Amino acid sequence: MKRLLSYMKDYKKESILGPLFKMLEASFELFVPLVVASMVDRGIGHGDMGYVLRMGGVLIALGLIGLACSLTAQYFAAKAAVGMSTVLRNDLFAHIGGLSYREIDSIGTSTLITRMTSDINQVQNGVNMTLRLLLRSPFVVFGAMIMAFTVDGPVAMIFAVTIPVLCVVVFGILLISMPLYKKVQRQLDRVLLTTRENLLGVRVIRAFNRQENERDTFEQENGMLVRFQVFVGKISALLNPVTYVIINLATVAVIWRGGLRVDSGAISQGQVIALVNYMSQILVELVKMANLIILISKAMACMNRVDSVFRVTSSMEDGKERLSSQEMEESESPAVRFEDVSFTFAGSKEPVLEEISFEAKAGETIGIIGGTGSGKTALVNLIPRFYDVNQGQVTVFGKNVKNFEMKELRSMVGVVPQRAVLFAGTLRDNMRWAKEDATDQEIYRALEIAQAKDFVDEKGEGLDLVIEQEGKNLSGGQRQRLTIARALTGNPRILILDDSASALDFATDARLRKALRHSTEGMTVFIVSQRAASIKQADRILVLDDGKLAGQGTHKELLKNCSLYREICLSQLTREEVERDEQ
Repeated sequence: MKRLLSYMKDYKKESILGPLFKMLEASFELFVPLVVASMVDRGIGHGDMGYVLRMGGVLIALGLIGLACSLTAQYFAAKAAVGMSTVLRNDLFAHIGGLSYREIDSIGTSTLITRMTSDINQVQNGVNMTLRLLLRSPFVVFGAMIMAFTVDGPVAMIFAVTIPVLCVVVFGILLISMPLYKKVQRQLDRVLLTTRENLLGVRVIRAFNRQENERDTFEQENGMLVRFQVFVGKISALLNPVTYVIINLATVAVIWRGGLRVDSGAISQGQVIALVNYMSQILVELVKMANLIILISKAMACMNRVDSVFRVTSSMEDGKERLSSQEMEESESPAVRFEDVSFTFAGSKEPVLEEISFEAKAGETIGIIGGTGSGKTALVNLIPRFYDVNQGQVTVFGKNVKNFEMKELRSMVGVVPQRAVLFAGTLRDNMRWAKEDATDQEIYRALEIAQAKDFVDEKGEGLDLVIEQEGKNLSGGQRQRLTIARALTGNPRILILDDSASALDFATDARLRKALRHSTEGMTVFIVSQRAASIKQADRILVLDDGKLAGQGTHKELLKNCSLYREICLSQLTREEVERDEQ
């Protein structure tokens, strides 16, 4: 709640003017029963049609003034709610962007998406309705009771009894429903997770004909969400009927008691009508209040969920050290060094990497190979500090990666991930992700090294080629070559290719490796690959087996000294090629 109020500080004027105009509208509304009572007693009772018409004009004027006040209040309330939610959503997006991979993995992508969209929308609606009704409804309820006492005290005592009973009912249901709405939102996360998995894996689902299974899973999760919502809805639905029953009983009591007072000559018929109108106003406002409370309970539950993400802080602290190009050139330390590094994913019991030690000098090409799940990607993700090591240290040009400014470290390291990700926009826009002021000449050079220039030229649009979201208008190999070119555009000191040529044919892969070898002088290149042919020319090859370093050396040395590497090569190359390489 404190966080929400802090965001409302920028909209103090709107937060004050909105409720004030609503209360002004309510004030005019409270005079309506008195005008109607006067019309009945003086106009209709004495047959004075002129008086009736004049009072009718007063009613129209009150209605128009109330409408103007209502529209003004809605404008200020909407401005405050939408403005607050915009800033809140921007801050949450920025906060999520500042979290490390460890926190994002722990929270879950589907949960973060729900917080950014559905939860903040609920908060926005809650703020909007709160500014409009939170003061207006109680004001009308208690104002109507006070006005009833000005009409007739004995009958108005019915109001004094009815309102506390209604408050007990309304707030009692509120206390029961609020925790249940939190459970509904958590189940909504699960439904979103299932939906996201199905959309991302739609090709795999169809390939293995698992549509029925996935449909059953979704129906199960969605059915549970429906059951939760129906249960909470039944409790919340009690508000309206219970409120109507209490108010209608009170109305009957007012008419009965008022009738007796009219017979005794204590009050007039018009005053009874005014009292009934005040009771009707209370009914309408309490129904609004009941719905508002349901909306506020949802908004509070959602705001707590949003706040829980804000309370998560990154496990990584930004360092302060920087390195100039000259310092990197003159440094005698290895470009990258791993010293007894061990790493475990959050929530995992077993380490992914254990006691890994090696070094890569500036300008060297390091190949990394191993079976699926051996920790290849985890190893290279430690260099740009996507994760922090649990034991040991990773150094870049002699300095611990934890001591670098994040921006400085990431500018030195170019990463091409396993999954080729391109963004909607032009080719030039995508290439400038690595370097914002990259010239067309620099981009074309990177495209040429990545073996992407030929197919870009064939498209005939040059760097203005339109890329659809995730590069859906390109083939898998084209996407991979463009992501390699994007990393090269930034001219990094360290380049990481994480199995980023898997979709390329052998001829293109060979040309790519040759271009990297001849065009990236001074750049330290890490090539993660399942293909022995892709890394056999590397200066040093690291062989990983279940998170441990099974061997390191040149292709020829490993064929003689590492049985695992030899098995991999024999599974991919002919025996004659392996024996020839050994010699």
